[in-house]
Amino acid sequence: MLRGWLREKKGELNASTHSLDALAEPQDSTSIASTLRIQQANHCLPVEASMRAANHIMNDDLQAAEDGLANGTSSFHKMGKGMVAFLRATLGFEPEIMREASERLADAETTASADHRKSQRDSHAHRSIIYPIGSEFALCHAESQLMSAVVGVLNESLTESIRGFYKLRKAFVTLDAILAAEDKYMRGQSRRTVGARVSVDSLRSNRSSRSMKAVPGGFGDERHSAKKQEKSLLDTVRQNEAQAAANTTTNSNGRPIAEDDDEDDEFYDVDESHESSPATDIYAGHVEIDGVIKDLTNNSLDDDNRSETQDLPPPKALSSDHQVLDHDPDSDVFSNPIDVFIHSGANLCFGLLLVMISMIPPAFNKLLFIIGFHGDRDRGLRLLWQASKFHNINGAMAGLCLLGYYHAVVGFADILPEPSSTRTSANETQQDVQGYPKERCETLLQDMRSRHPKSHLWLLEEARMEAMNRRLSTALSLLESSSKTKSPLKQVEALNMFEKSLNAMYIHDYALCAESFIKCVDLNNWSHALYYYNAGAAHVESYRHSKMSGRSDKEIKKHAEKATEYLRQAPKHAGKKKFMARQLPFDVFVTRKIQKWDARAKEWGVPFIDAVGVSPLEEMIFFWNGYRRMDHSQLETSLENLEWSDGNGQNSAMWAKEEADEKAVLAVLRGATLRNLGRWDAVAEVLKKGVLAVPGAELKGGLRDNWTGPCAHYEMGVGAWMRRKEAGEKDEVEWVKECEGWIDKAAKWESYELDARVGLKVATAQDTLKKFWEEKKGVRD
Repeated sequence: MLRGWLREKKGELNASTHSLDALAEPQDSTSIASTLRIQQANHCLPVEASMRAANHIMNDDLQAAEDGLANGTSSFHKMGKGMVAFLRATLGFEPEIMREASERLADAETTASADHRKSQRDSHAHRSIIYPIGSEFALCHAESQLMSAVVGVLNESLTESIRGFYKLRKAFVTLDAILAAEDKYMRGQSRRTVGARVSVDSLRSNRSSRSMKAVPGGFGDERHSAKKQEKSLLDTVRQNEAQAAANTTTNSNGRPIAEDDDEDDEFYDVDESHESSPATDIYAGHVEIDGVIKDLTNNSLDDDNRSETQDLPPPKALSSDHQVLDHDPDSDVFSNPIDVFIHSGANLCFGLLLVMISMIPPAFNKLLFIIGFHGDRDRGLRLLWQASKFHNINGAMAGLCLLGYYHAVVGFADILPEPSSTRTSANETQQDVQGYPKERCETLLQDMRSRHPKSHLWLLEEARMEAMNRRLSTALSLLESSSKTKSPLKQVEALNMFEKSLNAMYIHDYALCAESFIKCVDLNNWSHALYYYNAGAAHVESYRHSKMSGRSDKEIKKHAEKATEYLRQAPKHAGKKKFMARQLPFDVFVTRKIQKWDARAKEWGVPFIDAVGVSPLEEMIFFWNGYRRMDHSQLETSLENLEWSDGNGQNSAMWAKEEADEKAVLAVLRGATLRNLGRWDAVAEVLKKGVLAVPGAELKGGLRDNWTGPCAHYEMGVGAWMRRKEAGEKDEVEWVKECEGWIDKAAKWESYELDARVGLKVATAQDTLKKFWEEKKGVRD
């Protein structure tokens, strides 16, 4: 049956395409070249059409994107459909959109895998001077896997999350090999520059043994001038099927591996029937690293063996010895649209993957066992910057990833490299991606806004950029103007409203903050518990300010009732959304806080609103690192809000009743505010007295806030890092050593509430410190 099906398909193929044998017959070279150009144009059409259609989504034109992709059946069209759904899914986290994205991406994976197999037998397949045959389909497959993996990890199912991590590894292998092809091409170009030319005959003879490391398809090291490329291509056509069949898929060691098709991937229970190899509690197998078999008998996934994960060598792909293909889009190297698609897509996906993995916080180190490789933030960012040069959907996605990284991840962290740090000219590209490259980000944003003038996404990023520069009023104005013209994408509208809510919180506009968070409930269903909690916290501040300023009893009562209503609502919505089969961290946090205040109200015999502890809104500002976005006057307002607890506020009489953990909360929030005001000595005094001198047992257990210990250590580390700027070179090293000591303690802290969120800042700090010592080259000792 299978043989008959293949004959039928072969007949269909021959009926719809020109015979390669006809091209192999003697004929005029001009007519052959013309035929080849026509074939090349036919290869490019679906790539260009699908990318052009998908790019509409970056201009908020969902309908144009869907219409342009609707009738296409190529791998590129199906991946474009998946990309549109993926973008909507990751912007809004809505279950129905995530399911649609999963289905589209699965279809794209299957089609890309089938098209790749066909390309290995088709001498009409696109031939690149850089990439192996079929690389465009390998990229579609990997890109679909990567997006599918992200959707899987965001899924509430633990099984789907694990599948997602498995897909990440498979996508990594493919993308790594495509970048290796670029590396090989650039090395060949370098050798050519110094006179190491490869003869045409040698290149022809090598064609039959080309292979692409770990990626379906062959690999060709073709470094010809335009004339020689055409002659070589004619030779290739005449070699037809026999030559195409010689191209094999290989792994990173050059050995053949099986075709990678996710349809065959299943998870099975362990077979424990082998007496010679009984099942064990820990993994007792072996792994091959660089051709050497390593025994992992003593490795387990418990915390006692966490240090062993750090000893695993990074994969060869993460070596710093790379020949980067960083040409501009108008370079002759990218004269073929398919090569542009492969290059921009591979740089986007591999760059994003390396950055994502590098940001895994210490609490999730075990995930590196599942994924099987480590990230490389610097290299990943450079790849994303390269991809952003190209005016297609890949370039736009890379730009969005970069601005999102700098405005969210970098904006969330405090210990960062200085973009203006002294480096050699050879490392100029690396310098540009360190810390927050302000001018480069501004240029990128302007470019993206000119490419996509109707998109609200770029207005959102502009508002985030203003907030990063401590211009919150300007950021709010941009978000207000953006909301006057609604985006066709509901997910973008929800993001805009959420950003507006946060900025209103930072700027201490409590009415706008509460109103905006309540609007988020209708626009997005990701974490209603968080939205209600923050709205209630805003009314708590309004209640306290009304009491302090002697407002009318009616106004005081209004805010007390609203605060109580919204805060009581929050736990009712907690637990409805899950991440990797676990409750969202903020849902757990919110539920515990309400329980704590209920217990205090009962114990103290006071209304619920008066049992609320240290400003919950300032606490939220701390966890979103809003202090970094505030100007001097806004930071002073935060200090005044914190004085409600232990100062001359209405609540000062109750302060003596507070337990150590609540006082530690106040110390951490006050320390973070003072640190952003540059009052270093005051920061150390507050944290040492309020947290570091307190026995650890008093800061955890029960309904206590157990996050203050690691956060205090982190804040001490940030203070030391900041003070190094004022010191000479010798003292600078001492301050950095002190910073490293505090950060190491925070990184090794036992599990605590919101540890993943704090862990992101800690991981960024560790990465920065590593880079600092690499630059100092031995000064540490």
